[in-house]
Amino acid sequence: MAEDLYISSGNKEDKYRTLLMQVESLIEGEDNQIANLANVSAALKETFGFFWVGFYLVDGDELVLGPFQGPVACTRIKKGKGVCGTAWSRAETIVVANVDEFPGHIACSSLSRSEIVIPLINNVRGIWGVLDIDSEHLNDFDEIDSYYLEKIVYLVKDV
Repeated sequence: MAEDLYISSGNKEDKYRTLLMQVESLIEGEDNQIANLANVSAALKETFGFFWVGFYLVDGDELVLGPFQGPVACTRIKKGKGVCGTAWSRAETIVVANVDEFPGHIACSSLSRSEIVIPLINNVRGIWGVLDIDSEHLNDFDEIDSYYLEKIVYLVKDV
């Protein structure tokens, strides 16, 4: 298990490459899902300084707040509602450049300006949660974020 996080001084892609290797090491051998989700949230928050980073886990027809880093958040989100519920219902990553322009956006914080949500997919159960990241800046997420965050969530297995 890694005890220190090395943060690359390079560009965004360099930071993701470095982080990806560290996440693999961080969760290797740990089968507790909550521990792994908590450490991934912390590593992403520390590396990029995002406003909010966390997981919502499927519980029936709702997503329930899981491990996160940042200010308090919405506790439950219905399937198909907001960015998280929409990413869950569509089974796809959603990048929102300006949350004020996303129909039905759920404003857990008025400081959130852009957002990316990546579904957590298990081949047996399907989607079991989502990774949600908010930024205080407009248009903060792009295809680099999508690519690497999808790789990171692939490492986090449903137990």
